[in-house]
Amino acid sequence: MEFKSMEVIHIQVRIAIRWHDYLGWYVAVGNEPFLKSYNGSFLNTTFPALRNIQNALNDAGVGDSIKATVPLNADVYNSPDDQAYPSSGRFRSDINDIMTEIVQFLGQNNAPFTVNIYPFLSLYGNDDFPFDYAFFDGAPQPVVDRGTGIQYTNVFDANFDTLVSALKAAGHGDMPIVVGEVGWPTDGDKNANTGNAIRFYNGLLPRLAGNRGTPLRPGYIEVYLFGLLDEDAKSIAPGNFERHWGIFRYDGQPKFPMDLSGQVANKWLVGAQNVQYLPSKWCMFNPNANDLSKLADNINYACSRSDCTALGYGSSCNGLDTNGNASYAFNMYYQVQNQDELACNFEGLAMVTEQNISQGNCNFIIQIVASSSSSVSLSLMGSVFVTALLTSLFL
Repeated sequence: MEFKSMEVIHIQVRIAIRWHDYLGWYVAVGNEPFLKSYNGSFLNTTFPALRNIQNALNDAGVGDSIKATVPLNADVYNSPDDQAYPSSGRFRSDINDIMTEIVQFLGQNNAPFTVNIYPFLSLYGNDDFPFDYAFFDGAPQPVVDRGTGIQYTNVFDANFDTLVSALKAAGHGDMPIVVGEVGWPTDGDKNANTGNAIRFYNGLLPRLAGNRGTPLRPGYIEVYLFGLLDEDAKSIAPGNFERHWGIFRYDGQPKFPMDLSGQVANKWLVGAQNVQYLPSKWCMFNPNANDLSKLADNINYACSRSDCTALGYGSSCNGLDTNGNASYAFNMYYQVQNQDELACNFEGLAMVTEQNISQGNCNFIIQIVASSSSSVSLSLMGSVFVTALLTSLFL
C-alpha cells in the first residue's frame, strides 16, 4: 500500500464510477491491512488512503452512493481473556487509536465497516476449538455471554457481535456492517473438504435468506461469499487451504451442489461452458527409473513451481505413496507448463501417460487450453457467476 497522487486517485475514481452500475457500491481500500503478521507495516498509510479515496468520490459527486471502506480481518477486535464473550468486544489495544479514527471517518461519510469473518480459521491449527461451533446447526454446549445472558451456538454470530460491541465502545454502535468475505475451503487442511463446505453453506445461506441476523444485530446482513474460483498461485503463507476457497474449481466447474437462495434445495450450479482442455495426457513417476537419489529434489522443484497443496496433511491427496506423491508433483508442473514434452522428464524420473492416474478423491488435473479467446470467455463467465451469485443472495 503506497501513497498516490490525487490526480491518479481521481482517475481511478472515474473508472470506479464507470463500473458502478455493474460492480456495486463500494471501493475497497486495501485488504486486511492490520493483520498482526504485517507487523504494523500499513498503520500509517491506510487511513490517509481511505480519506483520499472517499474525498475524491465526494468531489466527483458520487460520495452519497459509492462509499470507500477498508476490508478488515476479524483480528482487529477481541475480548479480554478474563471476559471472553461478545459484549466485551473492543478494538485491539495496539491499533485502538487508528481504528477509532477510521470508524469516526466512516461514520461521517455514512460508510459501512467491512469485516472478513472465517469460522474455518477458528478450527485451523486449534484442535481444542469445539468443532460444531464453527457451523450453524447447533453446538452441543452454547457459549453464554456473561454480560448479556445471550447464548451463542456458533462462532460467526459471536464474532460478529464482538465487532458490534467494539463499534459501540467506539461510539458507533449503529454503524452498518458488511461481511466482505465468508466461506469455507475444500482442500489444503484436514477440515477443508466439500463435506464441511456443504454443511457450512447449508447453515449460512438460509440464515441470510431469512434475515435472521445475530443476537445483537437482528435482521438483514450484507454478506459476500469468498470465493468464486480456486486460485492456484495464491500465497500459502497462512496455510495450504488459501488456494481452495472457491465454490468453483480452477476450470469453472462447480465443486458441490448448493442453493444460493437459502432454501437448501441443493443442486449443481451452472459451470463454465465450452471449456477447452489440453489433451488427456498426464506426467507420472517412471517406474523403470533406476537412480532415485534425486527424486526428492525433483519433487521439490516441481512443487515450488506449481500447486502441490493437495498433498498436505489431511488434504485430498495426502494418502498417496511415495511414487504417487512424485506423480502428482510432476503432473502439476507438466500441466502448468501446458504439457510441454520437456516438462515431463525430471532427470529420467518421469514419463507421459495417456491413462488417467487419479486416485479416489485425489484428482490429477488436465490444464485448460491457454489462449486469449478462452481467457476472455472465462473472465466474462466469471462476471456472470458474480452477478448471479449476488443476485441470488441479495436481491
